[in-house]
Amino acid sequence: MPTVSMTVNGKTVSADVEPRTLLVQYLREHLGLTGTHVGCDTSQCGACVVHMNGESLKSCTILAAQAEGADVTTIEGLANGDELHPMQEAFRENHGLQCGFCTPGMVMSALDLVQKNPDPSEREVREWLEGNLCRCTGYHNIVKSILAGAEALRG
Repeated sequence: MPTVSMTVNGKTVSADVEPRTLLVQYLREHLGLTGTHVGCDTSQCGACVVHMNGESLKSCTILAAQAEGADVTTIEGLANGDELHPMQEAFRENHGLQCGFCTPGMVMSALDLVQKNPDPSEREVREWLEGNLCRCTGYHNIVKSILAGAEALRG
């Protein structure tokens, strides 16, 4: 089995994995980072979104071996101890989570959006979230949360 090494949430990690191991499996099963969710196994729902080298991607669409040497950030890597990241706090304050299953992917996608567009419109947020599904249909508060998070990040 090949050894895969990368930086995850600021820590260098390494493990032997089967060549077919998906990044989402590596994060959850080898590293115990279960905040990255597996929802559909078909790249439709966005529950598995993480950042790799600063860009959001669905971790069920990439093999762990393809992340060799990469810098990966998961939802667990956002908070500073007990202090939530401003986007996480915005989701909490604006009730942007219902069952919470889609929330990690939504937050990670939202951060990629505001990195590229610090002041998105509601329409731009809704378009950006096209690849993230909320089965509780909580989009109104999710959009509200992302707009509030973007405002907080702009300071």
